[in-house]
Amino acid sequence: MEDHDQPAETIGAPLGIGARLRAAREVKGLTLEQVAAQTRIPQRHLQTIEAGDYSQLPGRTYAVGFVRTYAKTVGLDQNEAVAAVRSELDAQAGIEDSRPATFEPGDPARVPSRMLGWFALFALLLLLAGGFAFFRTAFAPAGELPSLVEQEETRQAAAARPAAGNRPQAAPTGGAVVFTALDGPLWVKFYDASGAQLMQAEMARGDTYTVPADANGPMVWTGRPDALAITVGGRRIPKLAEVQTTVRDVPVTAEALIARSQAAPSATAAAAGENRPPAAN
Repeated sequence: MEDHDQPAETIGAPLGIGARLRAAREVKGLTLEQVAAQTRIPQRHLQTIEAGDYSQLPGRTYAVGFVRTYAKTVGLDQNEAVAAVRSELDAQAGIEDSRPATFEPGDPARVPSRMLGWFALFALLLLLAGGFAFFRTAFAPAGELPSLVEQEETRQAAAARPAAGNRPQAAPTGGAVVFTALDGPLWVKFYDASGAQLMQAEMARGDTYTVPADANGPMVWTGRPDALAITVGGRRIPKLAEVQTTVRDVPVTAEALIARSQAAPSATAAAAGENRPPAAN
């Protein structure tokens, strides 16, 4: 008996690029959370791509860039994936977009850092301040000569008292453990010793999370430990890693983090390397 509810032209129709990406991901045994951590593409966008609903993405260039990065991660041909998504976008829009895409921000590594803009602004202000000081000194040199007597009195007073900056700061001994995102979005998951989830989210820059004081053996899993600042009792301690890598099952109690910060740098680097996932064959 024929099924009259299914259009004849859909029988045997090729899979869309979203379904092919999902199939390739499942073959590699990856979850959407793991792909999001590796590509730094928000998980909701990955779900939208797999569903083929590109209207939920920020724009055409984002859709193309996200698909390119997703295909690279799961081992599909990037050029074929890009051609497929452009064809689907044209079909959904009902028009042929002939404008060339000059920038595809799907790969987060290609997106200019927000810090770069701030650094450029700071450099400009520093240049203007230096130019002002130079011209002021050049046209009024006499007014800029400091008093040698005042300089000597200041030097003697500084030598007579201990420098406050040389006093060693006491190491933290405990207190609230707070993680702060220095970049974003970044995926992070906190869970206890039994595997129960405490928090899982994509943290934006400036977002904070306080580890519950009564959590049983809390641990963290993230692909951006280099972008997570840590304080214990209000005092800053070293990050879990200074480079982008995947860390998992790392204890985040106050005692564990303090002990980790006091360990030798080589031991910290070795611990980060043990949590790095094995390379795909």
